[in-house]
Amino acid sequence: MKKLRDAFNLPNTITLVRISVVPFLFVLLWSPGPFWSLMLAGLFVLASVTDLLDGFIARRYNMITTLGKFLDPLADKLIVNSAMILMIPIGRIDAWIVVIIIMRDLIVDGIRSMASAEGIYIQASILGKQKTLAQIIAVTALMIHYPFLGLDAHFIGTIVLYVALFLTLYSGIDYFIKFFRGIGSPR
Repeated sequence: MKKLRDAFNLPNTITLVRISVVPFLFVLLWSPGPFWSLMLAGLFVLASVTDLLDGFIARRYNMITTLGKFLDPLADKLIVNSAMILMIPIGRIDAWIVVIIIMRDLIVDGIRSMASAEGIYIQASILGKQKTLAQIIAVTALMIHYPFLGLDAHFIGTIVLYVALFLTLYSGIDYFIKFFRGIGSPR
């Protein structure tokens, strides 16, 4: 029972709450007007900021768990990828970009799993973190979509999305190289 209680510590609970944001993103499909777009963008930003919070708490108070190591990256991908997928039918993002980003995520997760099975740990790279940040900024602006604070949110989101796409591909290649270097190195 203690092991279960430890698994559902504060950082993991925050991560689960972050995952619970995903169903609210469906509101974007039902009512993609300016008000709901702004509200959902705010919720998305809040969920993204809690990613920093749960990681900080887990490291600061030594509450890192196997469940947390699994849930945290899963939550990031669920929130960002769900938001991007849901913006395809309302014309805020091109499907081909979403497909490339999701394919890269699946390939990198596969590479990291294979490396782990070989006893090789491929740590999250700074490129991967930059990719995630660019995706969050792009998705937020694309969720807002309408002119906001005198800026064309959709245009800004699209530009940042192309930066995120570049970082997605570049970081994916970086993981691939690290994997094959790690496989070839003596243990």
